[in-house]
Amino acid sequence: MISQHHLKSSRLSVAWGIMGLALITVSSQPAHSAPDRLPNIVLILTDDQGYADVGCFGAQGFETPHLDQMAREGRKLTSFYVSQAVCGASRASLLTGCYANRIGMLGAPNHKATHGIHPDEILISELCRQQGYATAIYGKWHLGHHQPFLPLQNGFDDYFGLPYSNDMWPHHPTAKHFPNLPLISGNDIINPNVTSQDQTQLTTWYTERAIQFIRDHQKQPFFLYVAHAMPHVPLHVSEKFAGRSQQGTYGDVMMEIDWSVGQILQALDETGLRDQTLVIFTSDNGPWLSYGNHAGSATPLREGKGTSWEGGVRVPCIVRWPGKIPAGTVCDELAATIDVLPTVAKLIGAPLPNHPIDGKEIWSLLSGEPDARTPHSYYCFFWGKNLEAIRSGDWKLHFPHPYRSLTNPPGENGLPNGYTMEQTELALFNLQEDPGEKKNLVERHPEVVQQLQAYADEIRADLGTTAKPGPGVRPPGQWMP
Repeated sequence: MISQHHLKSSRLSVAWGIMGLALITVSSQPAHSAPDRLPNIVLILTDDQGYADVGCFGAQGFETPHLDQMAREGRKLTSFYVSQAVCGASRASLLTGCYANRIGMLGAPNHKATHGIHPDEILISELCRQQGYATAIYGKWHLGHHQPFLPLQNGFDDYFGLPYSNDMWPHHPTAKHFPNLPLISGNDIINPNVTSQDQTQLTTWYTERAIQFIRDHQKQPFFLYVAHAMPHVPLHVSEKFAGRSQQGTYGDVMMEIDWSVGQILQALDETGLRDQTLVIFTSDNGPWLSYGNHAGSATPLREGKGTSWEGGVRVPCIVRWPGKIPAGTVCDELAATIDVLPTVAKLIGAPLPNHPIDGKEIWSLLSGEPDARTPHSYYCFFWGKNLEAIRSGDWKLHFPHPYRSLTNPPGENGLPNGYTMEQTELALFNLQEDPGEKKNLVERHPEVVQQLQAYADEIRADLGTTAKPGPGVRPPGQWMP
């Protein structure tokens, strides 16, 4: 039987053969000065971290000195987006460069899911492996928990972590139907019953493995994906950070994540790889606000996780590559997680997948080229199969849709309070002047509304509507026992 890994390698080789001559001319020269070494890529992703949960983005009650230092040495992206404000869909978009709707990966698959990432999809890990990179993921996967969908079948050499969210276990505060939570190494379950004590060690375990991976592969280019389980509830923190912050457990957890970033950056320094490595730090969506003091903050943005308001879909992002990314700078141009794959492809000289993707190459934004502008004429925000909002330039148009809004008072100490369902009508906002989406300008700018509605018609024709998938939608993988 031919493995999915070999099938994918064959497809990449075919794509390289078909597309090679044209793509070599465009993208085979990486944006770095050392001709004998392609850049390392380190991608650090947190879970349910709010826009304001980094010191340099306005954090209150805890400090993030390593992330703040990373920003001083690199660049903050202040209009950086996910495709959907939910774990699984967001991660699928990050790794494939596609809206989750295009690839049929919606929501947050749990232990009952029978689908996962389709074998025809090409992930960042596979592009990197094609170029001779070592690849690893330490942390949460969430692209399918059956073996055909796990990281080793999708371009990664090493994997250690959880197959889905850390609350999908018997101790979920509001849902008791989950089985035991497994911890996986490679393709094998090495701990079938992750305990609360185990969860206090997750951030440390992922960090230790990331550091060892850097040391083991310092002589070859590598792609390292660190996908933290935290600060998704239930919050857990090791003894070395418990009780350290003024904001309680949430602040403690964020301080430990900041420590983890510092350890990874130190490992790059110690191995002499600092100037050869692009480091990207971001989150998969906004904060889970119903958990109150166990949730983060999206201030000054509106709402949080599970919505298409800015607090759900705009996330903090910091990038660093000394000598290539200007230090201490800020970019407010629209960029998104779907742009990571095409940008990495440019930097490492890899061909793009030979199927449509939605991400755009944004190296000009990261490198601070004068007058660089977003390559997106518009950007879409989905919830499930429904297109809820669209942004172009400073303008964002919400289409009529229901959404969940925080019920006051919020929950506390690990227990949520829930949400109240609200309804928005057609609403237009100028995000430059009104990032909190408070002032509806739909009546004052009908020409802007008309243009954004035309853009929405384009994407609906491609990806479809809630009732019917469009011609551009690819199916999710189907697991067969």
